[in-house]
Amino acid sequence: MDGQPEIIKTALTYAEQGWVLAQSWLLSPAAWSQFGLLILAYVLAVIVTKRLRPKISQLLTPDSAQQNMLASGRRWLLIFVPLILPLLAYVFTAVGESVVRSLFDSGVVIAFGKRVFLFLAARTFVNEALRDPFLKLLGRYVLIPVMAIYAVGLLDVVSAKLSATVISLGNISFSLMSVVRGLIAGSLLFWFGRWSNDQSNAFIEKQKEMPAATRTLAAKTAELMIFGVAFLLLMNIMGISLTSLAVIGGAIGVGLGFGLQKIASNFISGVILLLEGQATVGDFVELDGGEAGKIVKMTARAAILETFDGRWIVVPNEDFITTRVVNYSDAGSANRYEAPFSVSYDTDINLVPAIVEAAVAKHPKVLALPYPPDCELRGFGDSGVDFAVEFWVNGLDDGENKFTSDVLFLIWNALKDNNITIPYPHRVVELHDKRAS
Repeated sequence: MDGQPEIIKTALTYAEQGWVLAQSWLLSPAAWSQFGLLILAYVLAVIVTKRLRPKISQLLTPDSAQQNMLASGRRWLLIFVPLILPLLAYVFTAVGESVVRSLFDSGVVIAFGKRVFLFLAARTFVNEALRDPFLKLLGRYVLIPVMAIYAVGLLDVVSAKLSATVISLGNISFSLMSVVRGLIAGSLLFWFGRWSNDQSNAFIEKQKEMPAATRTLAAKTAELMIFGVAFLLLMNIMGISLTSLAVIGGAIGVGLGFGLQKIASNFISGVILLLEGQATVGDFVELDGGEAGKIVKMTARAAILETFDGRWIVVPNEDFITTRVVNYSDAGSANRYEAPFSVSYDTDINLVPAIVEAAVAKHPKVLALPYPPDCELRGFGDSGVDFAVEFWVNGLDDGENKFTSDVLFLIWNALKDNNITIPYPHRVVELHDKRAS
């Protein structure tokens, strides 16, 4: 072994220790009795589980029509039913361990079996109980390996080795154990923060009595608070003092002053927008740059507009503050539109306004307030007399609504019913015979 690498020597040393331990177990009556108790504990757990599991499942399964909080809690507890078998085996093994230690003053084998049952419980929990993809991934690659190391009795050794390895970065020093602990805790805190944020957003969105801008501001405030607390908890778990982050905070401040000033400006502009409520989710806006659409989402950096043709436009929050914005929904959803048309010169034009206004007023979406339909004479064209009818409606004349198209149909039918002709262009072509001249 003298010429072998260090890792090979360590592995052979552990293998030799394992062989000595196995020999001691195989030749010891106490070990055989512990093996027997392990088998008995598992068989007893299987028998009890077969009788107990159906009753527990029936007790926890609510009626499909029930959607209250109690029913949701029962459905949540139902996912832990597969853990009954390994946990019962663990409990029965623990009872057997106390008996063996009182008789033989030794319980190494049964303690190993108890850890194995705990490992099986963790494996069952990850494979059958967890539903969230992120938590399942975390359990598969973190919880199960940790429980496997614990089952073979090497968790303390690995923890001590990781704690003894220290890394220094300037004024900050931390061990590998704190890094591992931080990664695990950070992943859990990230998931919990995201879940909490989703729950708080769902709760805030249900408060319909609150203005839309206030709901959005409350949701963003809750998000900042949740992830701020998660960050402070993570720093505490990793053992990093907040005072040692002063240098990093100064660097971030310098970065904000130079490269990140646009991001900071957009963030502050977003807060101002939410506080003032001049543009919020659900409003249809048009900016000086030509961007127009319905605000479907407001983030810390930008607002997302959805156009009527299904495209999304990401507009920085700063543009809402520094440029002119036309909001078609801020002062109320009523908007005025007009539909142009022409009639023949043979028509008695004094009759046209009353006919058209009465026809347009029949449209179910045309409003009588703030003004009823108003037909106006616009001019005398080449082929006919030009009119336009102005009307007010709730909403926008695009997307789901085609108000102008409907109004033009009404005008066409009304004019036809009253024998009023809609002109079309006429051209006179004169042909001259040069030979005649």
